[in-house]
Amino acid sequence: MILLDTCAIIWNALEPSKLTPKAKKVIKNSGSELIICDISIWEISMLIKRKRVIVDETASGFINLILQSQNYQIQPITPEITELSVNFGAEINNDPADRIIAATSILNNAPIVTADQNLRNATILEAIW
Repeated sequence: MILLDTCAIIWNALEPSKLTPKAKKVIKNSGSELIICDISIWEISMLIKRKRVIVDETASGFINLILQSQNYQIQPITPEITELSVNFGAEINNDPADRIIAATSILNNAPIVTADQNLRNATILEAIW
């Protein structure tokens, strides 16, 4: 299983050229083993609302298109994910979404596809970029 960070989900859908060749290959070869965190769905909605991501669709319509395009498995926030996410040290920044995504990666034993330098530098995560 492979976990996609929010930026990787968006770029995979809208601008695949922003993904590294390694990230593209991992996504392509993962088939139905792609996971996204439910918090990423919220982040995408916020990015659309703030016009940081521009689409010709409502946020929910765009997200549903993404979900249908790759047969993603959505990982809901669990008590275990929340517990781990609030107990990280300084290695993971204080952004709640990043902490939830990092905890999801660890608890699912799923490498994370991300451009986020903070997550890529975290030695407790297996990052792909």
